[in-house]
Amino acid sequence: MSDFDDDFMDDVDEADFEYEEDDSENDDDIDLENVYYGAKALIEDDQEEALAKFQSVVDGEPEPGKWAFKAHKQLFKVTFRSGNLPAALTHYRNLLAIVPTAVSRNDSEKSINNLLDLVSGQSLSGRAAAQCSDLTFLEHTNLKLAKLYLDRGEYARLAKVIKLLHAKCRGDAAATGNPSDDQRQGTQLLEIYALEIQMYSQTKNNKKLKELYAQCLAIKSAIPSPRIMGIIRECGGKMYMSEGNWKEANAAFFDSFKNYDDAGSSARIQVLKYLVLSSMLAESDINPFDSQETKPYKTDSEIVAMTDLVAAYQRKDIREFEKILRKNHATIMSDAFIREYIDDVLRSIRSQAIVSIIQPYTRMDLGYLAQNLKWIQHNRLELYHERVAHVDQAAAAAAAAAAQAGAAEAGKADDGGAGAGAGASAGAADDTQSMYAVMNQWCGSVTKVSETVVGKLATQRVTA
Repeated sequence: MSDFDDDFMDDVDEADFEYEEDDSENDDDIDLENVYYGAKALIEDDQEEALAKFQSVVDGEPEPGKWAFKAHKQLFKVTFRSGNLPAALTHYRNLLAIVPTAVSRNDSEKSINNLLDLVSGQSLSGRAAAQCSDLTFLEHTNLKLAKLYLDRGEYARLAKVIKLLHAKCRGDAAATGNPSDDQRQGTQLLEIYALEIQMYSQTKNNKKLKELYAQCLAIKSAIPSPRIMGIIRECGGKMYMSEGNWKEANAAFFDSFKNYDDAGSSARIQVLKYLVLSSMLAESDINPFDSQETKPYKTDSEIVAMTDLVAAYQRKDIREFEKILRKNHATIMSDAFIREYIDDVLRSIRSQAIVSIIQPYTRMDLGYLAQNLKWIQHNRLELYHERVAHVDQAAAAAAAAAAQAGAAEAGKADDGGAGAGAGASAGAADDTQSMYAVMNQWCGSVTKVSETVVGKLATQRVTA
């Protein structure tokens, strides 16, 4: 079958959306149609004239429609078959740019798949292949298609394209004879990995994600773009978050932010929010906006809510924290990833607030504690269970020191109106035996460190 016959069959495939249109096309459409088919008739005899006519069809449709779309396709086919790959790539990009508005999704997908079949089945001459840049045209095309499938969530199709890209990359590496020192191959591989790692991140396949993340960081021969490394580090940060490894997540998000910032990518704002989130979960005393890289974004309209949130968190001001969260609920909670972990942040600040509130007392009504935390009563056991499992040594030492201070000192600190007293409160009397078991377990854990801090506490009081 000749090139002309192949193009004719391509037009027949598209007839379903051509003949369904209103018969009363305007004169301009008729003119464009005539020029288009006239150009097709010239392809085998006079390619330069055919290209000029196809371009006139594109220029003659200011609002790109079906004729501009079809003309872009022919411009691509003619230049690709003639070996003019840079021009073919330009026409392909122009085609993709008008896809959303020119034709339907089904028509565009069908046409693009036809072009991919053309490219994958075409053998290039040595001269034409030499005109390719670092990535061959086929790789450029498949990378674009993979990105399209990723955005649509079509993971089965995405996996097939990634497999093709890996096969091509392995073939190129074998041809060089020394792939470990080939920067170009390493850079190509990282670009493929960036797509693959996003797929695993979105599908929550943490096992594959972890393996691939380690492989990405192990590649030393590549000179990747900052945008690619930003993507890889962001996915790594999300992986660490899913494992509860807040500190590693914080470091990964910071690296991701720096790379996105270097690339001038708007994704830096979103990742900066993740950086703040992981910083709070890591209970870091360092404000994430103190660094030179993040400081310029401290007053950004999209970031200011997170700035206020982390400030309240570091002050352990739970009332202000929840006030900011309510006020900026739409801004903060619109992101599904942040929404997934905000409960962990609330538990963390509430658990820290517990330690701050109970320090002056020896006994306390849990109703008073819940009131101070503005916290629903039925959640109190959950928090105490978690605090027993996760309480850190410093907080335990502070609580133990307060307990060892003696009843006399604690009595002076107790406020009768606060609900903390010498007897069992009515609220405590209603608690189940499991509550007392949890409290006893917690007290036992802090008593272990009391002996090491009681001396220091006594010394501090004498000095004061």
